[in-house]
Amino acid sequence: MRQAQVTRTTGETDITLTVNLDGTGRYDIHTGVGFFDHMLTGFARHGKFDLTVACTGDTWVDDHHTVEDVGICLGQAFAQALGEMRGVERFGQSLLPMDETLILGAVDLSGRGMLCWDVPLPTEKVGTFDTQLAKEFWLAFARKAGCTLHLRKVAGENSHHILEGVFKAAGRSLKQAVALTGGDDIPSTKGSLV
Repeated sequence: MRQAQVTRTTGETDITLTVNLDGTGRYDIHTGVGFFDHMLTGFARHGKFDLTVACTGDTWVDDHHTVEDVGICLGQAFAQALGEMRGVERFGQSLLPMDETLILGAVDLSGRGMLCWDVPLPTEKVGTFDTQLAKEFWLAFARKAGCTLHLRKVAGENSHHILEGVFKAAGRSLKQAVALTGGDDIPSTKGSLV
């Protein structure tokens, strides 16, 4: 089983996170930020990753540290669970429709952490959640996971739908990329992805 646990404690957050890349989409997520929990739930369910997140953060300041630090931990957990990345597909993509919204997600487990974000959002908040934090989360994830991640809004007018589509598209893209091929090779002409 390709799984990992990450614990991270700072002056801003205290996080314990586990991920199983070969799961069924089970989740137990408690970050203290309701909308963020909803996004992570969609990510886990549609990526078929078993994911647990327990986070206590300084949300009396705002939600930034919680969201970014969970992204750091999730990226670290993916990197640990993938190891040398032997026998993985490496690439994945999804074109995800959700009501009026259409989101393109694509990932390369390249070993090079990069986020290409083109997701204009019509509102600054969904409930109390700062919509700009979604980009911070995926940036932290991509850097620590060592993947190139493209997220792009093709269509959409509702910020809730757009962000939910982003998390689901990322989950489905990563599901394809981490899938096992049945071989034991590292999918690179260089012989290494880490």
